[in-house]
Amino acid sequence: MANNNRLWSDEYWLLLMQLYLKKPEGLKPIYSRRMVELGMELHLDPRFLYEQMFKLRQLDTPRMEKLWERYGKNPKRLAKGVKMLRAMKGMGNADEFYEGVEMQEQSWEQDFKPLAEDATLKPVMLLLVLDLYFRLTPNTMVEETPEIQELARTMRIRAALVVEMMEIYQVCDPYLNRSEIVLSPLLRPCQQMWKRFGNGSPEELAALAAQMKEYFLS
Repeated sequence: MANNNRLWSDEYWLLLMQLYLKKPEGLKPIYSRRMVELGMELHLDPRFLYEQMFKLRQLDTPRMEKLWERYGKNPKRLAKGVKMLRAMKGMGNADEFYEGVEMQEQSWEQDFKPLAEDATLKPVMLLLVLDLYFRLTPNTMVEETPEIQELARTMRIRAALVVEMMEIYQVCDPYLNRSEIVLSPLLRPCQQMWKRFGNGSPEELAALAAQMKEYFLS
């Protein structure tokens, strides 16, 4: 995340402090919705923002002490500072705000942007379905399965759509040796997700999915 250090500005401490103070006050999960939204606004990885938020709460430097003294117990002053920062020309716009800085969209951002094939879905949702796929057997990949219904409710989509993705993953799965033709616009994005995680460590996928699930729970 070296590129994140290059894009970081000390003014962003105000944005992190405002987020930190939102109820429930404290460190926010890495992939909570607000953390992801702030990351996309600043083009900074939520993992990096989490590390910065951890530093913010430490109060172990004169800068942090001064920051908390000035804004920590004065929400109006903090809100005013954040409003002024966001009013800066091009805030959240890579072409203007980062003029003169070589910008490259962070790979993680794509996971939280709508799919071209279906704007109601995001790659992060396909990731969560893939994680559940490895926890079920093919004969339980049906709408009636409680785990499928729960995940569908969490992501606010139909259980039938979760099943459709799982059926595509079955075709992607080399262990099932299925070769039927799939006529679904989700075939390509599901294949891409399988390429990223399908042949890797299920434990690593499960850990990432547990973190990213916070996006839908917060």
